[in-house]
Amino acid sequence: MANKSTLVNGKAKPRGAYPHVKRVGDFIFISGTSSRLPDNTFAGVHQKDGMGTMHLDIREQTKAVLENIKDYLAIEGATMEDVVDVTTFLVNMNDFGGYNEVYAEYFNSETGPTRTTVAVHQLPHPHLVVEIKAMAYKPKA
Repeated sequence: MANKSTLVNGKAKPRGAYPHVKRVGDFIFISGTSSRLPDNTFAGVHQKDGMGTMHLDIREQTKAVLENIKDYLAIEGATMEDVVDVTTFLVNMNDFGGYNEVYAEYFNSETGPTRTTVAVHQLPHPHLVVEIKAMAYKPKA
């Protein structure tokens, strides 16, 4: 079974030795994806005051993550409708409601993927509150 790993131009470079996307046969695997932008800033991070207090917006970060995943899938000719499984990592389960609201804009319970959501102690940067990995099924044309 042939496989192909891809780094996607115009996206933040992975912080390790892994691709954004890996296709193995008809399956497409998306590495853990955050809201990190190509310039190493983050969507959903806003300074609240002059003292350095930050507001980390779960809705904005979740949207940025899902948009990144959407772009990664497009490289392989797939869409969000082809996603069959999602694993989400939240730093704080109190963010679950906001995350779930945005998630429902991309997927629904009748046709959407299976999903696991877990709380983690931290993610690779203190400004990250959500990371998502996904698997899609898209037969090659």
